[in-house]
Amino acid sequence: MAILPWRQKAETVALVPTMGALHRGHMTLVEQAQRITQCVIVSIFVNPTQFGANEDLSRYPRRIEADLKLLAEAGCDLVYMPSVEEMYPEGFATRVDPGPLATILEGAARPGHFQGVATVVSKFLMQLMPDAALFGEKDYQQLLVIRRITRDLDIPAHIISVPIARDRDGLALSSRNAYLTPDERQHAVALPHVLLETAKAIHGGATIATALTDGKHRLAQSGFHVDYMELADAETLEPVHTLERSTRLLAAARIGTTRLIDNVAIEPRSV
Repeated sequence: MAILPWRQKAETVALVPTMGALHRGHMTLVEQAQRITQCVIVSIFVNPTQFGANEDLSRYPRRIEADLKLLAEAGCDLVYMPSVEEMYPEGFATRVDPGPLATILEGAARPGHFQGVATVVSKFLMQLMPDAALFGEKDYQQLLVIRRITRDLDIPAHIISVPIARDRDGLALSSRNAYLTPDERQHAVALPHVLLETAKAIHGGATIATALTDGKHRLAQSGFHVDYMELADAETLEPVHTLERSTRLLAAARIGTTRLIDNVAIEPRSV
């Protein structure tokens, strides 16, 4: 296996798991991985078990040739592209249940999603045994789920978070942005802008419930159908009603047929 010579030389290895359709956000993960380890693996696998029955598995963007070119230019050491049959062979029956953290917010909106994520990431970490694995904070709940399963299952990989990569107008980079029409893309920037405005209002002393209601209303006025906008504890994602500890303002909303997620950190007010 390609990783064995690295191990024999005691070189450190990082994994950047992706579903392909790579963009600048993915490449910031690769760049960070290159800074902290000697060898970098990028996995490309569109994982069917994390998509619901009415979700976009069949239309999820696939650009393998462009992805491989981008990774080669970036100096990625290894690209891991298993097939569905390799990851889930006939008779496969085991699932990783990440517990209560996977039942709220995205877990409530997308039942079974995090079980699929937890299972495939656990398999990657055990197959490749990286010293570190890097995940973007755009999928903040996913990051916490993965930290939970590695901790609970004693998987020896350091999970590293990387700040959200954004376009010049503030929209979080996502492979699903490719689904947006030009008009939808123009209006989509309301999501990060409203989140920032809502976060500033909360940090400035506004009533949390009122600020959230106002934020949802502004998103609806911008053409979004809001799945949720919630202020949650940054570690547990339990809902919070006072700004006494680190929190995350998280939102998921649809514009047209495209579902976008984003989040903003809010720290306690200075005394």
